[in-house]
Amino acid sequence: MQTAQLIATEIFCTHYQAEVSFIRTLHQSGLIELVVVDETEFIPEDELRKLEKLVRLHYDLHINVEGIETINHLLSKIEIMQQEMLGLRNRLSIYEEE
Repeated sequence: MQTAQLIATEIFCTHYQAEVSFIRTLHQSGLIELVVVDETEFIPEDELRKLEKLVRLHYDLHINVEGIETINHLLSKIEIMQQEMLGLRNRLSIYEEE
C-alpha cells in the first residue's frame, strides 16, 4: 500500500477534533482498519467515509462504541436485504415481461 493512500491518524483526529483513543477503540472493535508504518498509525483512504460517519455518531449523537457496533451491524443487514430485494425484483421482471 502506498503512503499517498494513507492519512495519519493524528492528522485525522486534529481535523475532526476526535480522540486517537476513540479511533483505536474502533479499530479494536473491528469497525475500521488501521495500518501501522514505522510505528505511526494511518487510516487507509477507503476507510475515511466510514470513519467520518462513525465519528459523527459518537461525537454529534453521543453514541458509545457498543451502540455504534450495533448500528453498523443493523445497517449491514439492511444493505444485504436491499441487495436481495433488487435481485428478486430483477428475477421477477423477467416473468412480468412475458
